[in-house]
Amino acid sequence: MAVPHLDLHADPIELTAALVDIPSVSQDETLIADAVEKALREQTDGFEVVRSGNCVLARTHRGLGSRVMLAGHLDTVPIADNVPSRLDGGVLWGCGTSDMKAGDAVFLHLAATIADPAHDLTLVMYDCEEIAATYNGLGRIERDLRDWLDADVAILGEPTGGEIEAGCQGTLRVRITADGVRAHSARSWLGENAIHKLAPVLERLARYEARSVDIDGCVYREGLSAVRIGGGVAGNVVPDAAELDVNFRFAPDRSPDDALAHVEEVFAGLPITMETTDMSPGALPGLSHPAAAALVDAAGGKFRAKYGWTDVARFAALGIPAVNYGPGDPNLAHKRDEHVEVQRITDVTTVLRDYLTR
Repeated sequence: MAVPHLDLHADPIELTAALVDIPSVSQDETLIADAVEKALREQTDGFEVVRSGNCVLARTHRGLGSRVMLAGHLDTVPIADNVPSRLDGGVLWGCGTSDMKAGDAVFLHLAATIADPAHDLTLVMYDCEEIAATYNGLGRIERDLRDWLDADVAILGEPTGGEIEAGCQGTLRVRITADGVRAHSARSWLGENAIHKLAPVLERLARYEARSVDIDGCVYREGLSAVRIGGGVAGNVVPDAAELDVNFRFAPDRSPDDALAHVEEVFAGLPITMETTDMSPGALPGLSHPAAAALVDAAGGKFRAKYGWTDVARFAALGIPAVNYGPGDPNLAHKRDEHVEVQRITDVTTVLRDYLTR
């Protein structure tokens, strides 16, 4: 298939539509990576461009004393009859419009059109963000091309509604298992119902009072939730096993070990076993760093906490202050009617152009 043409000098709204029109479900990003690589090589000046799998990396070497990283993932969730894109008035519809091809378009457009930046720039367009972390292209870049992730501040184009969302919460999942004794349901007293043994777990979850914590003016709100339950053998059998998955979204002032200890404390004393199935640390806001503070200033001084986990946590683990900032609405990500307000694309482009050239 011919490599699609991307005009990086076009209005970022048009560029967003062009990116959306290239299907790029996770693990199928070759075509969009080819298009992005070709465009960066042919339409930008002063950028070193390299390819790593389906990641495309570009950076300048102007010796400007500070470096800003613009990072965005190229993949989307599975398409839901919402490609190609559709522009209707002030709204652009389509898979990935919000999460996060609008952010990608802004970054690519600025790379091609800023002639006199105040900072050296690094672009990281990576693959497989929407699936298991083991496939995430940033992990491969960290292993194989570590120096490409050096920067004074990183901006991740995740959907934030055009407001800076600082840091992110950590996420932890545990699988709680209860054991029983199988029996015929007509003689249920001869068995022990494993599903019933999960009732005290659910009661504690229902009574749980989540903590809110203010860090650098960002209020993070934690949550402990049952997200999946399973059990049962047949319609006439008392089950001898049942399991419940619980997700804890924790503020970035907790380490993953602290978060796990808290979950264990919540369910202490119950006749259950608990296994950790997923754990990712959060990221502190880092807004006191001069490069991050300058971005907040350029955006009018407005910022808020990021509740969901994002790849800013990867940058924070490397000691790089990082924020989420993109035109998309996080409430529309992954939906069949996913869309983005085109004015937000324009607004974010204006703010970042001011920040990168100030």
